[in-house]
Amino acid sequence: MANIVTSACCVVLAAVVVVYAQRRSQQGARIQYEKIGSDVTMQCGTLGSEASVTWKVNGTDVENRREDDGPRLPLKQVDLSVNGLYSCFQNPTGDLKDQIILRVGNPPKEPIVTCRSNTYPKGFYCSWHLPHPTYIPTDFEVSVRHGLQDLQVQKDPIHKNRCHVKLPEIFSNNKYRVNVTATNTLGNASGFLAFDEISIVKPDPPEKVVANPIPGNPRKLEVTWNSPSTWPDVETFPLKYFLRYRPLILDTWQHMELSDSTSYTITDAYAGKEYIIQVAAKDTEIGTWSDWSVAIHATPWIEEPKQIIITTTTEADENETTPSQASPSAKPQVGDTLGGSSAALTLSANLFITCIIVLII
Repeated sequence: MANIVTSACCVVLAAVVVVYAQRRSQQGARIQYEKIGSDVTMQCGTLGSEASVTWKVNGTDVENRREDDGPRLPLKQVDLSVNGLYSCFQNPTGDLKDQIILRVGNPPKEPIVTCRSNTYPKGFYCSWHLPHPTYIPTDFEVSVRHGLQDLQVQKDPIHKNRCHVKLPEIFSNNKYRVNVTATNTLGNASGFLAFDEISIVKPDPPEKVVANPIPGNPRKLEVTWNSPSTWPDVETFPLKYFLRYRPLILDTWQHMELSDSTSYTITDAYAGKEYIIQVAAKDTEIGTWSDWSVAIHATPWIEEPKQIIITTTTEADENETTPSQASPSAKPQVGDTLGGSSAALTLSANLFITCIIVLII
């Protein structure tokens, strides 16, 4: 057992040493970025064209090199598989001369920008993404203008590709313009979005949606919910709601638009059928509907079946009979048996005597 533990510890220690050595070796390496599909040449330090070197990638010898390549390592039409740590060693001494971390990728395309206000009238947020991955580090610069005014942009602490902007005023006729520029070592590209204030207002879905059966009503469900907690002032900027529901056995939804109420009683439910229910919200005057709330399930009240008491007769009860209920085939008592035997003997004796008299005559 001790030998097994010792061997396991040695394996773990060796792995740690290898990882540590790789990280130490990469600390002195330079990074070279190249475009996917291009032809790439890596140069071993400052060695002259007549130098002879050996190249390794991630510790493995690079094969199929031509001798006239000298200190260079050419790669044709590179793709993601060539990424790695390249090291070159001068022959015949084997001295390490250079290390290169090769990273291949793409220059960015125009970012796709979307903006939304779920905290109206406090502000809005914008997010963006690239239509295609770059595979290498890419930075984003964001600027927002309202008319001729530059607005302050606050980067989101959690979401890398998101920023927040405070509304400088409400009910403005000036358009907002958001510009996002993506940049990496292979290139840059910009995308923008221009919009009116009212077009981006979209609340979050209603919260804490609950549906309960109503006792004694097999076709009713009482649905309640809360306005989204991110909506800052529901009194000044009220919300209206859109309810949809359907039984699980059907695909067709039933809909109900409500003014500012946060409850509704479904009165046309199928008795005994499970329902799926969702709610959406919207500012009463501007913007668009929120996404649907998380679906909940509920079943109308079902009357419990009445308990029926069934009386059964046991075998012992069937065997218990009164003297007056005894059947004719019941086993006779001792007295009855003796009386029957005496009568039979008397009859036999009379027949015997009669036969003797007939014979004598």
